[in-house]
Amino acid sequence: MKFLLVFDFDHTIIDENSDTWIVKCAPERKLPNGLRNSYQPGHWTEYMGRVFVYLGDNGVKEDEMKRTMTTIPFTAGMMDLLGFIGKNKEWFDCIIVSDSNTVFIDWILKAADFHKVFDEVFTNPAAFSSTGYLTVQHFHAHHCAKCPKNLCKRKVLKEFLDKQLERGVSYTQIVYIGDGGNDLCPVMFLKKNDIAMPRQGYALEKRISQLAQSLSPVQCSILVWSSAIDIMSYLKLLIKE
Repeated sequence: MKFLLVFDFDHTIIDENSDTWIVKCAPERKLPNGLRNSYQPGHWTEYMGRVFVYLGDNGVKEDEMKRTMTTIPFTAGMMDLLGFIGKNKEWFDCIIVSDSNTVFIDWILKAADFHKVFDEVFTNPAAFSSTGYLTVQHFHAHHCAKCPKNLCKRKVLKEFLDKQLERGVSYTQIVYIGDGGNDLCPVMFLKKNDIAMPRQGYALEKRISQLAQSLSPVQCSILVWSSAIDIMSYLKLLIKE
């Protein structure tokens, strides 16, 4: 009996978007209009690359970025939830699939001492160049028309499950916890016995209810959460059964 917990990061584990929070490091805490308006749908990673160049050009160093990022608040109840999962790792494998980047997630989890809760983190690879600029790359290439160019979360989840099966690990249930539109693709991959937990009032919940109204509902069960305590209550029930 083992359960797989799949977490999104921005607006799920943390209560903000890590990519927009970094703008607090910019001069006057804002980006020039030309840069801000340069985003094209589906090309967020490229846009963030330009943001990081701007920050580097303005002398923003790694330690200042790290200090800023580790002030992001966790979502209500999330620290309790992650503490609970950490104490019950014999029941839960736990992964993050996120459109943030390795540097931000690593900083935030390590500062709060939650990095050991997660078995793997799947996100865009980032690193500081020799000149001290933060650079970010696409996580992978894929052919999914529904997802942004750099990341299809369904593909990540499917490949992870395949790899686990090769190791002889299969899961009684997958619990998918997220908030965004890009979480819909992996949620649609879930089976009848699995459960999707969309955050109340966010894009994922709205997209799932639109599908139900158009009579093409997702196969898995849906449990909406507003505080991570809601998620913890469900997990406690799971391991009591």
